[in-house]
Amino acid sequence: MLANVKSSRWPQIVAWPVASLFVLGFFFSSVGAWTGPILGVWFVGTQKPRRGFLWMMAFAFVPSLIFEWRKFPLTGPQQALEYLGWALVAAVLSVLPFTFHRLVSPRLSGLLSTLPLPLAGVAIPSLALALHIGTTSMVGLPTFLVFWFAATLVWMWNRESRATILVFAAGFVLAAGVELSRSFSVAVLRPTQLFGTIFGSISLGGALLLSVWALLIPTKKKTWANRPQTVALLQSPFTANPLHLVSEEGTETLISSSGERFPVRDGIPAFLKPEDLTGDNGKYNRLYETIGGFYDDIQRVVGAFRGVDLDSYFENYMSLLDVKAGDSVLETCVGTCLNFKYLPHGTKLSGLDLSPEMLANGQNNLRRWQMEADLYLGNAESLPFADASFDVVYSCGGFNFFSDRAKALREMIRVVKPGGHMMIEDETEEYVKSTYEKGPITSGFYSNRKQAVTVPIDLVPPEMEDIHVEMLKDGKFYAITFRKPALV
Repeated sequence: MLANVKSSRWPQIVAWPVASLFVLGFFFSSVGAWTGPILGVWFVGTQKPRRGFLWMMAFAFVPSLIFEWRKFPLTGPQQALEYLGWALVAAVLSVLPFTFHRLVSPRLSGLLSTLPLPLAGVAIPSLALALHIGTTSMVGLPTFLVFWFAATLVWMWNRESRATILVFAAGFVLAAGVELSRSFSVAVLRPTQLFGTIFGSISLGGALLLSVWALLIPTKKKTWANRPQTVALLQSPFTANPLHLVSEEGTETLISSSGERFPVRDGIPAFLKPEDLTGDNGKYNRLYETIGGFYDDIQRVVGAFRGVDLDSYFENYMSLLDVKAGDSVLETCVGTCLNFKYLPHGTKLSGLDLSPEMLANGQNNLRRWQMEADLYLGNAESLPFADASFDVVYSCGGFNFFSDRAKALREMIRVVKPGGHMMIEDETEEYVKSTYEKGPITSGFYSNRKQAVTVPIDLVPPEMEDIHVEMLKDGKFYAITFRKPALV
């Protein structure tokens, strides 16, 4: 019998005032001075550096033109271009600290990883002021503290620390105290010009030292050369030819006997071809490439607003799997690897997904959780594994919209060992209509569908054993479990 998904009123009570503060930050500069850096450091952390920089530039440059439209010169084209140029410089200076943090922070550990943002937040404007670039004003200790608070808060949020809300509340109590003190004309943390210059120089030196330190730290690259048993299970998803590993000039490639080449990028073998990204697979892959960076955060925020205990939510369906320590487990459509947390310790984990963005964030999660898993970029309809490779195979949250669900199911059955357990878990039509069709980002992907979602029990071959359908969370999700017949 399944455990019910637990409700939790405390996160729901907290979520609304916190969200209100972030909304107020768009309209009141005294609040936005604290919420803006939090949103900035969170957002760039969900994006690749180049894309994050461009988006942040758009967020900084366009609103500044809109809100400062009265300052736009109408005296001539030269003055207008000069104004736009300096506005662009100001936007770059405001975004660079976040980009610097995005590049350096992931290579540092612990609280040390929170320092790139505040150091750069002081150093870059101070350097610009010294070089007479733009109209940057003096920054100092207040800027450092605000940026450090933002970086620390996001660092705790990413590690799912229960103390995050306490730090958030303490920071805004401090902010309120500073603003109240200023209203009485008391100089609080307001450095002199000399102190500001010295502090800016120290921050610049600290930022440079952190950069050098981050570059000197050896990165642990996942290599496949020392995992021959895993490589032996791999085959071409197109010809079924076995693969062998070749290392060439520091890069690894999986090659088949017929000459097919599958590169290993950032520790993830890529088994995709252009045809894999057509039809529904291509359509919904574009969605996950868009939201992949903040997919986990969306679930956490929505769960908080709805008062849902996410641990019990995941455990609700993962408990249906018959997994024992030492089992080899494959999740197709693995996403950001969230389900792996709810499997027994000692499980040999493998995951495949169509989205590079989701897998990259899955790697980040595994590092934070100190877990190991083999991840693959590929199509669940053409798995790159030999027959009978895994004890357990399952798919959660992607099966409904595969281009060929029947083929994906046949592939699951092929790669599981005789007697192995399988599960398909996904949303029902009720949930898709009530949630995805009304979401601001997802509505364009799920509206006007050709056919409704159905529980695919008819796709399960009748020779499978222990076939069972479970409706979860008041009929909003389904789970089909079954076993591959054991060899006689």
